[in-house]
Amino acid sequence: MAASMAVPCCLAAAIAVAVSLVGCTFAFADEAQNQAEQFFRSGHTNNWAVLVCTSRFWFNYRHVANTLSVYRSVKRLGIPDSHIVLMLADDMACNPRNPSPATVFSHKNMELNVYGDDVEVDYRSYEVTVENFLRVLTGRVPESTPRSKRLLSDDRSNILIYMTGHGGNGFLKFQDSEEITNVELADAFEQMWQKRRYNELLFIIDTCQGASMYERFYSPNIMALASSQVGEDSLSHQPDFGIGVHLMDRYTFYVLEFLEEIHPASQTNMNDLFQVCPKSLCVSTPGHRTDLFQRDPENVLITDFFGSVRKVEITTETISLDPSLAPEETREPVDEVATETLKYADQLPVAQIIHQKAKQKDWHPPGGFILGLWALIIMVFFKTYGIKHMKHVF
Repeated sequence: MAASMAVPCCLAAAIAVAVSLVGCTFAFADEAQNQAEQFFRSGHTNNWAVLVCTSRFWFNYRHVANTLSVYRSVKRLGIPDSHIVLMLADDMACNPRNPSPATVFSHKNMELNVYGDDVEVDYRSYEVTVENFLRVLTGRVPESTPRSKRLLSDDRSNILIYMTGHGGNGFLKFQDSEEITNVELADAFEQMWQKRRYNELLFIIDTCQGASMYERFYSPNIMALASSQVGEDSLSHQPDFGIGVHLMDRYTFYVLEFLEEIHPASQTNMNDLFQVCPKSLCVSTPGHRTDLFQRDPENVLITDFFGSVRKVEITTETISLDPSLAPEETREPVDEVATETLKYADQLPVAQIIHQKAKQKDWHPPGGFILGLWALIIMVFFKTYGIKHMKHVF
């Protein structure tokens, strides 16, 4: 009787173990599948960026600095110049009023030069027009247009479009002479979708009443951010009294500070970007729109748009990362001459710069001061001695 009762107990225990093993197997399979889906969650194979400053004239210095700051960040995170279309309506680096030629600074400590040493401007000055911008987006450029001025994206491309300038309710001004409306922009994005020119698109605009520019969007897979709501102004930031202008706009300044903490393997998502500039910092109310976007912003990495997809080559051969451990026949000769690693910008991170005190500026006499001083000396001489004593001077 005891033996007959032991058999069902052992059978039940065996069944329980088998069920637990099967459960663990399924759990492991589900975890592996989730990891694979997480790896391929975006579905894009390449990244592009279209960065546009629409303002001219020296007092709009900050708009050029805004655009170059984003340009610097996307290059640092891996998007090459060949996949960036940079449009600057004015050249502040070479402006005669610039006390530091060939530089554009985004902080009043004058430590963060966002112009860098290898900026490639694709559209400059009067080339920055509404027509050229729309042609770049839709691909309807003349056949003679060089490759560097084309947006050669496809249906596997994630595109970042950043715009800054002066705007109003439903429009953004180009060079104070023409405007692009939110309807024209929405239609251009629809053409891009119909022509399979993007997989996902992130639109960011820093201008007054910026949220009005994405109200008319109707194409799928578009996420939009703006620096201000309808009826609000976007305010400037970082005034520099030495050059007489503001160096950046508030929204872009805090976005740049946020991006400085991002690295190519970062897991920071878009929800974190939505919180970078609350009204207590921006004064205006930043907005975003995600209803056209298919994925949850929490699952969208910052690097899906600001970074670059890394090409992976699968090999069955063992690769030694330490040259000293490689076989003698496969070792490459080591160059004795040490070469300096080229960097885009050798400068302090923003986190250190923003807490520094402003540097004391060197005092220089104002223009005409020396000439006026000599004129005063000559007038005193004539008043004291008269013209008859001039022969003693010469």
